[in-house]
Parts: sequence; C-alpha cells; structure tokens
Amino acid sequence: MSTEIPAIEIKQLVRRYGKTDAVNGLDLKVEAGRCYGLFGRNGAGKTTTIRCLLNLLKPTSGTVRIFGLDPARDEVAVKKRIAYVPDQVAFYPWMTVAQTLDYLASFRGHWNQKIQGELLEQFRLHPEKKVDGLSKGQKTQLALIGAICPEPELLILDEPTSGLDPIVRREFIETIIGAYQESGPEPRTVFVSTHLISEFEGLIDEFAIMDNGKAALVMGADAAREKYKRIRARFRHEPPRLDLPGVLAERRHGRELELVANGASEGIVQQLQSLSPESVSTEALTLEDIFMVSLK
Repeated sequence: MSTEIPAIEIKQLVRRYGKTDAVNGLDLKVEAGRCYGLFGRNGAGKTTTIRCLLNLLKPTSGTVRIFGLDPARDEVAVKKRIAYVPDQVAFYPWMTVAQTLDYLASFRGHWNQKIQGELLEQFRLHPEKKVDGLSKGQKTQLALIGAICPEPELLILDEPTSGLDPIVRREFIETIIGAYQESGPEPRTVFVSTHLISEFEGLIDEFAIMDNGKAALVMGADAAREKYKRIRARFRHEPPRLDLPGVLAERRHGRELELVANGASEGIVQQLQSLSPESVSTEALTLEDIFMVSLK
C-alpha cells in the first residue's frame, strides 16, 4: 500500500442545495502522478465536487483534502500547488493575450516562459491580440496556457476542451497534457472532468463514474478494460435465447449476437461455443463504452 499523501482525497462529501444533494456521500482518492478521469451525466455532481475541492463551495458535510491540506484552512498553500481550468473562462477584456499571461504570472512564484512561447505558437495566439477579440476556443487555449506555465503539481480541469475544435482538442490532449505530466522531476497529477471520454482514453490511469452525487464505479483503466468485454457470436441460424449471468447488455442482428460481459467473459464464451457458432470473438470495451453500460 502506498504511503504517499494522495493528491486528492475526498471522504463522505455531501453538498446540498436546498433539499437537493448535488453530491451525496462521495469517496474518492487520487494518487500523485496519475491522470484521473471524473465521468458522469450532466447534473451528476462533477462540477460541484471540483468547486468543493477549490474552496469555491463549502461542503455541507464530509472532508476534502489536496496533498493532505484542507483547501479552506490552507487555501494559499493549496493554490500554490495547483492550477484550474473551468468549463467557462473569463478574462479582463481590455487586456491583450500577453498582458493577461503577465497578470497571471504575477501571482505565481514560478512561470515557464519557454512553454508559454511554445504554446502561443502552437495555438497560433498572437500576444498583442485583445482578449475581447478572441473566440471561445481561443479563450480556452489562453486559460490552458495560464494553467500549464506555472507547472503545478496538480492540474484540475473541468471540461477543458469543450470550446476547442477537434484538431486542436486532440493536439492538446495528446501533446500538451502528456508533456505536462512527463516533464517534471516530481509526479504531476491531472484530475479531469469530461464528457469527451474517448479523447482522453490513452491518458486516463484511473476513473470514477458519478451518478446521483455518488461514485457508481471506481476502477483503474487497465483493470476495467480487462473486466468489461464485448463478445460477438455468429450462428448458422437465428441466435438462441440465452440467460447468462454477467451479461450487462445484449443486441441481436440477424444471425449475429453481441453481448457485453461484466467480468464473466470466459464462461460466457465457453457456453456460446457449446452451441456450435460459426465464430466467436471478444474485445475490450473502451472507457466510453464502460461509462455507457455502467449507467444503464
């Protein structure tokens, strides 16, 4: 068992709005150096959880810790070590891109000017352009530059790529986040809430799926792919009706049968093969597939 202090630790978090529990007894732990995905439908409690972590909302009950620190009591110490990009970003509209980054850098003890220049060039953001002339996607790019240049220990992202076009989005995810995690001497952690699960597939080490304010599923990404399988069988005639344990979903199309298995794929394959199909194949589900079947 790891003795390192987790980057994030949430215990029995409750955040209530009136009579509605936006977050209801959430437990979550993110080890340092991991890329952790927080998935869920709209209204599942993801953004409320992040706002509690950042001391933007006070928990109704429960505790949140970042590097073992209370974000409310140790706010300055916590914010020195993290960076945050919300789903909606806002800057002073009269500033230029360069002035905005200088302003953000003034609050930081460390700022990597080399990375700033590289990202401005990569995103094709002109330093002298006024912020009020930027598109939503460009403002998101500016926020991402402002979050990465301090090289924080923990990068918290809430739908960070929602305003980016698909090409820039993929470039950001694969190149920038990957490079951010790999370039530091100490472990760097990414905590990302996103509905674009497929685009983060290759980076996610572990994930939690939130539903009704709770963690419905928490797993390592590799373990999840090993457990959840799609099984396809093709028969000479219409597939037989089966009642197999561990099947989460079933789809029939002509002579083909497709099953989604939850940790029982070997036994299911053996039973299918006993029915003399023309072919049987299995494949791991993607994280997005797992998200879809886990909430059915």
